[in-house]
Amino acid sequence: MSEITQGILLPFSGTALGAACVFAMRGGLHAVLQRVLTGFAAGVMVAASVWSLLVPAIEQAEDMGQLAFLPAAAGCWLGVLFLLALDRTIPHLHQNSGQPEGPHTQLKRTTMLVLAVTIHNIPEGMAVGVVLAGWAAGNETITVTGALALSIGIALQNFPEGAIISLPLRAAGVGKGRAFLYGVLSGAAEPIAALLTLWAAGLILPALPYLLGFAAGAMIYVVVEELIPEASAGEHSNLGTLFFAAGFTVMLALDVALG
Repeated sequence: MSEITQGILLPFSGTALGAACVFAMRGGLHAVLQRVLTGFAAGVMVAASVWSLLVPAIEQAEDMGQLAFLPAAAGCWLGVLFLLALDRTIPHLHQNSGQPEGPHTQLKRTTMLVLAVTIHNIPEGMAVGVVLAGWAAGNETITVTGALALSIGIALQNFPEGAIISLPLRAAGVGKGRAFLYGVLSGAAEPIAALLTLWAAGLILPALPYLLGFAAGAMIYVVVEELIPEASAGEHSNLGTLFFAAGFTVMLALDVALG
């Protein structure tokens, strides 16, 4: 039980620590630093999608022979379509964008910024939950260290996410405590999504390869739709690319070394 608790809370603690930067730093994040952190987060998520989710999904379906890719591919598409539906139905506002997405609403800008981060925290929580469910069920392709490696990787990329929410809010005049609270709340969806996925996967273990693919597809959607455009926008876009590669290799190293 302690491993499951750690696995669920580690990513959330990364967001909270990032949000706590509001107490130590003045002003908002410099655009270049934000691009660097976003690129790093994107690299972590892509590597986690491949090695922590899609590869185990294919390995678990190896009894299907040449069609072993089907559960991972089908789940991946379901995850992409699920995030597309959330993107279209939940009003939200991305950083550095003046145009809200989703249905028209009278929600405040700060609320829509938090909702934008919440949307892409959902697949991260699902990824942690489904991997922990596989380990808890005794699946040979998923180890406890591999599950914790995924949690650590997501915690690393959640740190800048918490800062990216809280620091601009503080720079806009929001109080430190309130800016910190918004940053923390943006990550609250992760442990909730992890717990729900853990429960669902426990009920339908034969569907585990599909759920692994689903989480991977949802994460890939977030990376391509949001993180990569933010990391490559404006001047010095090569920094976003370089730190994408850095995040990718860090997550790759974690997964191989601890998995």
